[in-house]
Amino acid sequence: MAKNSLIQTQGQTQIQTQSLSPQQVLVARLLELTNIELEDRVRSEVMDNPALETVEPEVGSIEQVAASEHGDDMVNSADDYRVEDDVPDYNGWDYRPQGDYAEEIPVASGVSFGDTLMEQLGELSLDENEQIIGEYLIGSLDEDGLLHKPLSEIEDELIIYYGLDTDSRAIERVLKMIQTFDPAGIAARSLQESLLLQLERYDGNNNPSLPKRIITDYYDEFAKKHWDTLADKLGVSAEECREAIAEIVRLNPRPGASLAEGVGPERQQIIPDFIIDVQGEMISVALNNMYVPELRVSNDYINMLDEQVKSGSPEHKAAALFLKQKIESAKGFISAVRQREQTLLDTIRAIVGFQQAFLHSGGDEAQLKPMILEDIAKKTGYDISTVSRVSNSKYAQLPWGIFPLKYFFNDGVVTADGGEKSVRELYRSLKELVDAEDKSNPLTDTELMEKLQEQGYTMARRTVAKYREHLHIPVARLRKE
Repeated sequence: MAKNSLIQTQGQTQIQTQSLSPQQVLVARLLELTNIELEDRVRSEVMDNPALETVEPEVGSIEQVAASEHGDDMVNSADDYRVEDDVPDYNGWDYRPQGDYAEEIPVASGVSFGDTLMEQLGELSLDENEQIIGEYLIGSLDEDGLLHKPLSEIEDELIIYYGLDTDSRAIERVLKMIQTFDPAGIAARSLQESLLLQLERYDGNNNPSLPKRIITDYYDEFAKKHWDTLADKLGVSAEECREAIAEIVRLNPRPGASLAEGVGPERQQIIPDFIIDVQGEMISVALNNMYVPELRVSNDYINMLDEQVKSGSPEHKAAALFLKQKIESAKGFISAVRQREQTLLDTIRAIVGFQQAFLHSGGDEAQLKPMILEDIAKKTGYDISTVSRVSNSKYAQLPWGIFPLKYFFNDGVVTADGGEKSVRELYRSLKELVDAEDKSNPLTDTELMEKLQEQGYTMARRTVAKYREHLHIPVARLRKE
């Protein structure tokens, strides 16, 4: 009989892992910044690295884009970027932001939404990884102060942009910390969670258990205003139910908006990252880089390095190593800033190419073509995550106003004739139907579907209901007056 034996073997397996270099991480972090935030980052880097210095910027010309009907024949008057191999080593190697825009644009001098939360984050005792997670979570909140990204998506983005291999539990642990910040309800993942966070800090005279029970166990009934059903399920009187509901409706459904109001009207000023102008058939595109200083490697440091290398002594070799590290760091930072600019320009060019009909129409939303992140990723050759990072928190100034880049992105819906219209145009049609309805007899979702079908849209009733909910339009019963 064969005896059982434990045999230890050694073998080789090949596993493919994703690893970002420090330079790639730096580029990704700079890409997230607005131009105003980049200015602060540049000045901070200059203070930390004496081999990096600024010079007085010169006002450059705006990049002219001659666009064909389909946006494929754009011609740029700005100089092309050189590839990395063309960059000279140290001497004469500098960087000047292209597309400086001379027009004066108001600067927001108030404390920003993110700054207020970052200050509170700084009061916590966090390790390096927790600090990165906290900053990323704050940057992912929408204007209402809510977090709509799944933690699994944030987990993926942290490893892509920061090389931070973490898990959803660690992210949620930091999120719970942020949810203790002021104002109450901040960083919730839904309105329901935001209301619960606020109720946990309840400081009234009434017992808060009833409002919490309503939001925890009967949120659907509360949201649909089924008051009678709610009282029955809670086993309380109608009066007690009304008092609990009154406590809930006094809470803030948009804690982030209240924080923005609290920092003063200056917070409402937006500094555009891009300038887009339309003159006849010409579309001018520029980065609003007037606040970002020109950078270059210090000639003094280069000369000191040469002297230390020539001396050859051990002491001078140590000094030369220090100088070389500072110079390499300065060179890498300048390269990252330049790569950020190129990525932003490539992205805005592609967006302009897609949305020329809208731009030439003077802002007619009906002319916005269906466009998703993947469309721009294919046109630029960048990853979807890179395009997402560019479009997030960035703004473009048009002749008729300032718009977030996200404004240009929208899904498409197929029409009866096989064409395609943007979801935003559908939203507008749906809202117009609701605004014009007889409030004594509001349109049901089925009736809305039929009227939209008359306009050429082909969709089911449940799809109409989904778009209605996206617009925060109540069901017909609740719209009745």
